[in-house]
Amino acid sequence: MLKNYLLVAFRNLSKNKAFSAINIIGLAIGMAACLLILQYVSFELSFDDFHIKKDRVFRINQDRYNNGKLSTQWAGGAFAPGTAFKNALPDIEEYVKIVGAGQTIANYRDQKMVIRNVYYVSDAFFKTFSFPLINGDGNTALKEPNTAVITRQIADRLFHGVNPVGQTLYINTDKPLKITGVMENMPANTHMNFDIMQSYTTLLKENPPNKDFNLDNAWLNDGCTTYLLLKPGVDPRILEAKFIPVVRKAYDKYPGTGEGGIYTLQPVKDIHLYSNRMLEFQPNGDGKSVYLLLGIAIFVIIIAWINYINLATARGIGRAKEVGVRKTLGSSKAQLITQFMLEAMMLNAMAIGLALLIIMACLPAFANISGMQMGFTLFAKAAFWLAVLGIFVLGSFFSGFYPAIVLSAFRPVEVMKGKILASPGGVILRKAMVVFQFAASIFLLIGSLTVFKQLKYMQSQKLGVKIDQTLVIKAPLVKVDSFYRSMSSFKHECLAQSAVKSVTVSTSIPGEPVGWNAGGIKLVGSDQSTSKQYRIIGADYDYLNAYDMKLIAGRKFSKEFGDEPHKVVFTKKGIEQLGFNKPADALGKRIDFWGQVYEIIGVADNFHQQSLHDAYDAMIFRCIPDVRGPVSVKISTTNLPQTIAELKKTWAAFFPGDQFDYFFLDQHFNEQYKTDQRFGQVFGVFTGIAIFVACLGLFGLVSYTIVQRTKEIGIRKVLGASVNSILRLLYKDFALLVVVSFVISAPIGWYAIHQWLQTYAFRMDINPFLFVIPFFLVLLVAFATVSFLSVKAALMNPVKSLKTE
Repeated sequence: MLKNYLLVAFRNLSKNKAFSAINIIGLAIGMAACLLILQYVSFELSFDDFHIKKDRVFRINQDRYNNGKLSTQWAGGAFAPGTAFKNALPDIEEYVKIVGAGQTIANYRDQKMVIRNVYYVSDAFFKTFSFPLINGDGNTALKEPNTAVITRQIADRLFHGVNPVGQTLYINTDKPLKITGVMENMPANTHMNFDIMQSYTTLLKENPPNKDFNLDNAWLNDGCTTYLLLKPGVDPRILEAKFIPVVRKAYDKYPGTGEGGIYTLQPVKDIHLYSNRMLEFQPNGDGKSVYLLLGIAIFVIIIAWINYINLATARGIGRAKEVGVRKTLGSSKAQLITQFMLEAMMLNAMAIGLALLIIMACLPAFANISGMQMGFTLFAKAAFWLAVLGIFVLGSFFSGFYPAIVLSAFRPVEVMKGKILASPGGVILRKAMVVFQFAASIFLLIGSLTVFKQLKYMQSQKLGVKIDQTLVIKAPLVKVDSFYRSMSSFKHECLAQSAVKSVTVSTSIPGEPVGWNAGGIKLVGSDQSTSKQYRIIGADYDYLNAYDMKLIAGRKFSKEFGDEPHKVVFTKKGIEQLGFNKPADALGKRIDFWGQVYEIIGVADNFHQQSLHDAYDAMIFRCIPDVRGPVSVKISTTNLPQTIAELKKTWAAFFPGDQFDYFFLDQHFNEQYKTDQRFGQVFGVFTGIAIFVACLGLFGLVSYTIVQRTKEIGIRKVLGASVNSILRLLYKDFALLVVVSFVISAPIGWYAIHQWLQTYAFRMDINPFLFVIPFFLVLLVAFATVSFLSVKAALMNPVKSLKTE
């Protein structure tokens, strides 16, 4: 019996090649799109899920407030909480402190390389996290000062097969580190990205405590990321409440800062998708975007299944006599249902096979737009094949069950007489499914257009600083006899080149978070309770001019006025936070900056230090002539290779043995939008796929409608109806479906994009074109699809249409 079912199913599929091909292609494209998105979503949701103790590992997040208003959200906050909470609260099993050490030049014998991700890490790291050590003892590897654990990649590049454990590595030429462990390279699905982990005790040795200050117990010094390993059964929300008295007692020592820090716990598994704080180890993902893409995957596969249902029921009219004959000869309804379900399974199996070929062909392109390097290892993952099996089983059932019920319900007597009537309920259901398809398509188009327009809006806005034609050289790492003298000489030599317009050094550059955050700043003579937090940029005399900062009051730093280290320039947002509504009123005022007095000499207009995701910051520029940091060089783009070669030669003369690592600032600034661009590309591509698959569904409904109305069309033509009038008749029904789809999708789309745009401090206005364009585009595509079949039906000879058998 099964052999007979398979034979009949194969004959039916091969007999109706066009319908079968459309069904298989539609299903395959939907399946491929769904599987690719599911893999992307699965990867994003897998971050830090491999840690054995993940359910007990939490990061301490710190929120800073000014007069009850949230001012800064830190991932790397104060140094003290880990130690203080562990000592005060028995619910905590271990704590881990991690502090960034920047990049470094590592030397081992004659090998040298620049290493970017260097951190100080406390000794409980390997007890808390499940990063495997290849060599060394995780319990002791990070205990002693001047010891370090390196990754396999660094070990292979520097030690060339020699066991690094016990060897001495020098960083920045003169700092020895004994290698006590080699760990496996950190996987792609973790929010951390470390190459060298120095012991935290090394940092404490470099910053020894004195009677006034102990870094390890500092509550007002930020930059330390702290994780807690809770004891089994501890409720993190209850533990958070126990932080409050510990913190209050600590802040009592610093009058006016009592509300300076609120400490909360974030599960390590949630960091990648739900955290965008100061001092994150690397840019994180976006949970809303991930789940939105998951929604697209569901939309696409449902649209593909709906296509099968519409095409199968449309084709079923042609199979009515087959059903009638089978029933007359004694076939039961269950046997007919089995036959049609088996056909659905065969077609889904073929579609799965084609979908796998499509995935293989599209993997490089998908990796390019998503930034996720899966490669063909995707096919070695059990989760992938479980997803394939799930889509096959669900697809076979959902796409096959309704057509099987409909086709098996034909009555033999009516079929043999040629009386096949579509049930009103069936017609409504098929139209409802097409409405769903186009509502989803319009919704996705609204979203794609919004993402595209918001990205263009952000990239077209004036930043308030000029970043074009700026080459940035990363800060020198090796020590020189006199940094100030070497940097001054480097600047002088560079400015002698005709292609160089300006050279400036600063602690921060546009396009990245300002790492220097300072609280406790107030007007001289005012109460400590009025103190506020600011972002600080230390820069030489040339910084404000080099970046063409617009001053709205006062003046910039200048050597003409003598020594300026105790002069500062505020931004407009900064003086407003200080309590001045008019910029000019702030000039000449003195501020208390950590016990030092500085005079305000100028007020710069607000500018975008980072992308338009973020609001303007309250900022202070401090004049520091010997500041260490990245070097910004304004250059002419004429004969660029020669200019860069000259800069490299000059750099080597004053910073021998150092890296000459540079980038162009406009490209660096736009890197901030890479996540938005990738999201927009993924969104746009799969929206296009959804619309294409939806058009196949419309093709099925049009086919069904024309078969049902063939005689009606013939009668109208005999009575004198023109081709145009018949086309208008057919267009009207389908245009109504698109209108209904728009009415459903527009308010949902408005709510979704309004919520999404709230994540941007600077955002475009929602305008009607975001809805009108998708509506007319879908309407145009629908008309084109309808026309493909309707014109042929309208031109058909009425004699043939009215012929009866």
